[in-house]
Amino acid sequence: MTFKTYLLGAVASLALAPAAFAERGADGHVNIIYWQAPSIMTPYLSGGTKDIEAASLVLEPLGRYDETGALVPYLATEIPTVENGGVSEDLTSITWKLKEGLVWSDGTPVTSADVKFTGEYCMHPEGGCAQLAKFTGVKSVETPDDLTVVVTFAEPMPNPYGPFMGGQSPILQKAQFEKCLGANASSCTDANFKPIGTGPFVVDEFKPNDVISLSANPNFRDPAKPAFATVTLKGGGDAESAARAVLQTGEFDYAWNLQLAPDVLASMTEGGTGVPVSAFGTLVERIEMNMTDPSPDLPEGERSTVAHPHPILSDFNVRKALSMAIDRPLLVEVGYGQAGRATCNLVPAPALYASDNEECLTQDLEGAKALLEESGWTDSDGDGVREKDGMKLSLLYQTSTNAVRQDFQALIKDWWNQIGVETELRNVDSSVFFGGDPGSPDTFQKFYADVEMYANNFDGTDPQSYLSMYRCGNEPKPSSQWQGENINRFCNEEYDALLDELAKTGELSKRGEIAKKLNDLITKDTMTIVPLVDRGRVSAHSNSLGGVILNTWDSELWNAADWYRVK
Repeated sequence: MTFKTYLLGAVASLALAPAAFAERGADGHVNIIYWQAPSIMTPYLSGGTKDIEAASLVLEPLGRYDETGALVPYLATEIPTVENGGVSEDLTSITWKLKEGLVWSDGTPVTSADVKFTGEYCMHPEGGCAQLAKFTGVKSVETPDDLTVVVTFAEPMPNPYGPFMGGQSPILQKAQFEKCLGANASSCTDANFKPIGTGPFVVDEFKPNDVISLSANPNFRDPAKPAFATVTLKGGGDAESAARAVLQTGEFDYAWNLQLAPDVLASMTEGGTGVPVSAFGTLVERIEMNMTDPSPDLPEGERSTVAHPHPILSDFNVRKALSMAIDRPLLVEVGYGQAGRATCNLVPAPALYASDNEECLTQDLEGAKALLEESGWTDSDGDGVREKDGMKLSLLYQTSTNAVRQDFQALIKDWWNQIGVETELRNVDSSVFFGGDPGSPDTFQKFYADVEMYANNFDGTDPQSYLSMYRCGNEPKPSSQWQGENINRFCNEEYDALLDELAKTGELSKRGEIAKKLNDLITKDTMTIVPLVDRGRVSAHSNSLGGVILNTWDSELWNAADWYRVK
């Protein structure tokens, strides 16, 4: 089966709402809690899931992925395919048609110029767009008329659904953002906090890292939606308090990302006011190895940049030993139970793209010690910490503040100590860690640590854009306002060549083979990413909130326009 054949018939339509609404706003108020508080309302300036999903209440793409991973139209009339003429036979262009009569929340028309501008905004060389990989291979974005957008690729693009598809690549209003191009992007506070959108809600007040107040978009294209007149999206706290607020006290209607030990979640569910919902997708908890030197002794602007390779982690044997020392099945047992699976893969699904690599699943402390000895790291003074050429094998290990992640840190620190690695732990408030503030030293993008742990996933079922994040040059750096997707500063010519091959390959089985090679190269052959757990997405909603469909392939809030109050 070729990818062209896939494009002919694989796009499904979606019947969205299970209930008909009498009128917009009739169901009053809904309370949502994201214990990782949003810090900005545009996914183009943050790779943090909490920012991408909060923004999805306001900003929309041309198409989304439904809960099965199928492509469904939103601002577009249909998903372009080869069969309907929307994708060219040679796979070098995709033509989108906007729905007629679309307006922004301020009442002005949505046109193809807004879509074209969005591409220019993200692809600007000085903008530091967090979603740049979505635009891989784009040669031009043209607008033959107000409702038509033609994206042309430099070479055949078997998967042309990168730009403007999914919650990570929504459409921006040109009139609001046209002065925010390039280096000006991060300074456009009003636009970044209160974007004008086409989604079901508009931002009334935005308090970064705290709370967002929203109200129904008076110009939303469906006059009967959304059912809720107002929304409060509260940020902060922790996963346990968020779960309690839905499952026990009923204070909130929806709680996101309940990263809790399984027994804790089960106990809370007995409260009877809400229910957990879960599904597996591509969310992988991993450790990223910093391939550059984060030392504070370096001049500001040079820390964690490719100008200075990491003095310890540039050694493959060290990276492999760190991975070998970890007991992944125990991490799953402690942190996730049935909602987690030990994995060695960055891309754990779909099956077409998932490598059969299982080498890391068995802990091997003695093997890790031998590997370090082989590489010259020895404990010559008997203090339990290895050294080489006068340098201690000492690492700073950071992650966001969360009970499960701190449990993981404690366990991994102990295992690393057992093989002679001195480990300092640091945890950072999630809103800061996953925020995009270029002035903060504590963001996961800036990576002022030796290793860091977090999880993310990708829109849809094709991993090309996701794997493209780790292309040479795509790392966060001062010139990109510390934005970028190649978090560990990985650079490998073989990897980049495989990415180029993937971009040209249409046959699905061959795409799967290449994706597996890419996965193995970065997780096994170079081991710059150390996968730990394939995490099921777990959230919860109150018994009185209807219409919730958990989606692991797009934003969790993808169908908030269809939520309603159960009477």
